[in-house]
Amino acid sequence: QVQLVESGGGLVQAGGSLRLSCTASGRSFSLYVMGWFRQAPGKEREFVAAISSSGVSSYYTPSVKGRFTISRDNSRNTVYLQMNSLKPEDTAVYYCNVIWLATDYWGKGTLVTVSS
Repeated sequence: QVQLVESGGGLVQAGGSLRLSCTASGRSFSLYVMGWFRQAPGKEREFVAAISSSGVSSYYTPSVKGRFTISRDNSRNTVYLQMNSLKPEDTAVYYCNVIWLATDYWGKGTLVTVSS
């Protein structure tokens, strides 16, 4: 069982920045590949970014590449999403995700609202 808790969402103006955090339970965090997804109103949940267990490799959806940075601190069981140059179309609930031992775990999400 893995529990994920996101934080850091809020209201920001276009062009601003936010940093999301996701803290995971369990002693195997350093083995997890972690991901961020988002779901905008009326749309399906979509992939945003992922990071390898060591933090060496990261992956982004094209729409956020160059603006968002995913990172992790395995000593704190935490993964981060630094979001810069935010746009109104980034408005969504952001979810942390891990697949561990064939089970898909999700946090409850944190709302990011970008005003124009």
